[in-house]
Amino acid sequence: MDYSVLLFSVIGSVVALVVLLYFIPIGLWFQALVSNVNISLLQLVFMRWRKVPPSVIVRAMIEAHKAGLQTVLRNDLEAHYLAGGNIQRVVHALVSASKANIELDFRMATAIDLAGRDVFEAVQMSVNPKVINTPPVTAVAMDGIQLVCKARVTVRANIKQLVGGAGEETILARVGEGVVSSIGSADSHKKVLENPDSISKVVLSKGLDSGTAFEILSIDIADIDIGKNIGAVLQTDQADADLKVAQAKAEERRAMAVAKEQEMKALAQEMKAHVIEAEAQVPKAMAQAFIDGNLGIMDYYKMKNIQADTEMRGSISKPSGKSKK
Repeated sequence: MDYSVLLFSVIGSVVALVVLLYFIPIGLWFQALVSNVNISLLQLVFMRWRKVPPSVIVRAMIEAHKAGLQTVLRNDLEAHYLAGGNIQRVVHALVSASKANIELDFRMATAIDLAGRDVFEAVQMSVNPKVINTPPVTAVAMDGIQLVCKARVTVRANIKQLVGGAGEETILARVGEGVVSSIGSADSHKKVLENPDSISKVVLSKGLDSGTAFEILSIDIADIDIGKNIGAVLQTDQADADLKVAQAKAEERRAMAVAKEQEMKALAQEMKAHVIEAEAQVPKAMAQAFIDGNLGIMDYYKMKNIQADTEMRGSISKPSGKSKK
């Protein structure tokens, strides 16, 4: 007896059996049968050819059947898998929503899943609300005091708005805007510190969760700190600006005065030059007067006496040095 032929035949039989069991998942079919899930062996074989893992579909159908969800069908599960969806999380979400009496059908769950949101987490958030901590929000009251506020926003997922609804970033932005508006409308920062829940009431009354995937349940002010005195800073900056403007205007007036002084000096120099030029013409005029006979010798000496007397009077009127104490 040829043992090599027998060995090859055994190996071939095992390989054929493995291939047969892969394309004909009898174990999954039997598991579905004992779980009262209606699925034929031929359908499991076709799933293999459609590149759909039968184990995922069968487990999802068993879970849905045991939870009493009769609307979950095999064709719908295969279509969602081929579309790139997560079947397990969709079925988990449907079971959780059914137990929590939350209205969620298969079509809505698959739409939420294909939109990129975690539908199972959304259902859990509907049952157990989530707390979102806002970053520090800075606002200034009407008295000029800056306040830094932190808030905790309790939200619950809105299943109907998960597709197309805004996310947590929009909630935080709207809450921050409401906090700034509420603090900015306060007459004094002391009123805000005495009654911080007034901020929550004002913000909640604005309906900030409209158009978002969440429902705001409460807004709690966690902490309020006093920042800078913005009013005093603005007044100081304004005073500095006014001082610089005044200095600039004074410098402008000084420059104009210097220019005027220089102009007057230039004018005086010009007049002095004219006087010197005129004085230079006097001897010539006197000589011509002597020649023409219009000026006599006595007239000349009389003019000299008057000129000497004038010079003497001028020298007397001048100060003769430092005054004695």
